[in-house]
Amino acid sequence: MESLAGELRGLLTTARYQQRGLPPSVVEGPKDVDAHVADAVAVLDALGWQRAWMVGHSWGGHLAMHLAVAHPERMHGLIVLDALGAVEDGGTAALGTNLTSGLSAEERARVEELDALDDRGEAGETEKLEMMRLLWPHYFGDPAAAPPMPGFRFHASGGETWASIRDHFARRTLERGLPAVDVPVLITHGERSPIPSVEATRTAALMPRARLVIHAGRGHWPWLEEPGFVRGLVSELLSRS
Repeated sequence: MESLAGELRGLLTTARYQQRGLPPSVVEGPKDVDAHVADAVAVLDALGWQRAWMVGHSWGGHLAMHLAVAHPERMHGLIVLDALGAVEDGGTAALGTNLTSGLSAEERARVEELDALDDRGEAGETEKLEMMRLLWPHYFGDPAAAPPMPGFRFHASGGETWASIRDHFARRTLERGLPAVDVPVLITHGERSPIPSVEATRTAALMPRARLVIHAGRGHWPWLEEPGFVRGLVSELLSRS
């Protein structure tokens, strides 16, 4: 996210924090969506920011929408970059299928093997990094032109967060709550993202002040695939708000 903060420099004062599960954040305790929302509020309180623009990518964009539903009083506005959607499963099933469709049979078998290890809680850092290296190019509109994979760290509690995300989908938390979010909203989504762009369309339709921009020919990481693209959209959004 450092490179995204760099793209927004001069437009917004940005603050980033390590989500729970990895040092220097808390390691113990619940890792569900509600705990993550409470953490974001705690960060705002520590900064002394009563209201802020919430910017999130992927799971972070999904979390930002949960924050908007739970604490609309803390929002200047919402910027969601290629996130899971808000309706039904948000595109989670299609995400896995789309990420592996371009793999060779051998690569796909290895990803399935590593994923099964992860589901059983037996995958360590080495196995998780191996799986991410196999999938990384397929997050992009043109896998052959994908940039080098940055450093990643993984924590063992991701399954708890995913279980909570699925629970909120079942309860339709976002689908029911987002229509009451009355702040400026920008949603951008890659035309070739592994999360189908229809999910962004369905999500944007829920919010009265949402603007949706489909990123033509691009995938999951808009500021990496087209530097300046996110900056231009955010600059326009701020000028209108």
